[in-house]
Amino acid sequence: MTRPAATATIQIENERMRVTEWRFAPGTETGWHVHPADYVVVPMSTGELGLETRDGVVVNSLQAGVSYTRVAGSEHNVFNDAASEFVFVEIEFK
Repeated sequence: MTRPAATATIQIENERMRVTEWRFAPGTETGWHVHPADYVVVPMSTGELGLETRDGVVVNSLQAGVSYTRVAGSEHNVFNDAASEFVFVEIEFK
């Protein structure tokens, strides 16, 4: 299933990091991608986002201000099947 693209706005990019605000309107997704470096996600909304991986689909409950991290090589597609927008800030280390 292909959904419309979520909106990514790069806020900061330099030789050490990239900071991106992701806005997921209902029914949008990032598309499949692989993270080349470790990263941190800071949810700005509280709610649920879906995560498609090669192993299947999981729905994650996220809380505004409660950050999490993932290691380089993470491959997935993030999607919003909820009725309201979800926003997070992603900080990727280079």
